[in-house]
Amino acid sequence: MSIQKKSFGADLIGREMTLYTMTNKNGASASVLDFGAHLVSVTVPDKNGEMKDVVLGFDTLQEYDEKPSYLGAIVGRYGNRIGGAKFTLNGTEYTLFKNDGNNSLHGGLEGFDKKWFKGTTLEAEHEDCVVLTYVAHDGEEGYPGKLHVQVSYAWDDQNCLTIRYMAQSDKDTVVNMTNHAYFNLAGEGCGNTLDHEIAVYADTTTEVDSELIPTGKILPLEGTLLDLNTPVKLGTLVEKQDECAPIKQVNGLDFNFCLRGEENVLKKCALLRHPESKRTMHVLTTEPGIQIYTGQGLNMTGKGGKTYGAFAGIAMETQHYPDSPNHDNFPSTVLKAGDILKSETRYLFTVE
Repeated sequence: MSIQKKSFGADLIGREMTLYTMTNKNGASASVLDFGAHLVSVTVPDKNGEMKDVVLGFDTLQEYDEKPSYLGAIVGRYGNRIGGAKFTLNGTEYTLFKNDGNNSLHGGLEGFDKKWFKGTTLEAEHEDCVVLTYVAHDGEEGYPGKLHVQVSYAWDDQNCLTIRYMAQSDKDTVVNMTNHAYFNLAGEGCGNTLDHEIAVYADTTTEVDSELIPTGKILPLEGTLLDLNTPVKLGTLVEKQDECAPIKQVNGLDFNFCLRGEENVLKKCALLRHPESKRTMHVLTTEPGIQIYTGQGLNMTGKGGKTYGAFAGIAMETQHYPDSPNHDNFPSTVLKAGDILKSETRYLFTVE
């Protein structure tokens, strides 16, 4: 295993940003950026051994800073939506920035995706790791507590990318971090993902309103198009959207699935497969939910000037449920002062 470091440009106050690339014995690699703790690339083989980058992204720091896409970013303090951009904790109401209509999305005006994380590296025989740390001040984006955050990316000889999250606050607060990478297993920029097969191992979902804010109800998936326990081609779901009001509402998927299994226990939660190349990605997590967003709203220029249009990539965001601070029946996102939050997600890349 080896880790290479190179400059990725300077931010507005002159700090040099660093791109870390971890390469394993197979020649497969994963690259992360200290700015926004972005996952910039994952290069893995297909059935013929051909390597391709399967993560959507950009070539420059300026694009990561200016384009409102969250491609590959760590989002927080609260990934996903908080309804009405407010929540109450310990009897105090906290008001957040509204950046999604009347709601707060992915940390607000300037979330973790726009912050510089201090990076260190750990090299081992069969696994390398990049550890990224950031300290959010008390009141940042409206959230209480000085929050120490650590995100580590590990890449091993089995082509498994492991993301480990840790956080600790000096005040009670709410935290829900996730990674917002978009995957195209044919290769980033290689058209859309409508030919990809997707599976999610869940029996229920959080019902949402017209603004995609949870109502508090947990709905069964059995008998609906959103029952993805058996792999389904994404294009089939889009073609049949008239049979499923939620899919038609967003012209694809943009939903939180409530995962089976215990919280804080690592479990298989989803699968993504490109039948032609045989590239397959298994997702495992300790989180209770996963947001699947099929990228129907994408419309931008990415790496190498490639066009990222609708369905160019699929985001598989392991998380707690959206708007959890406003729903007592959801798994709690409260982090008590002095306690340590720990979470882990793995993306295992295979050929099958």
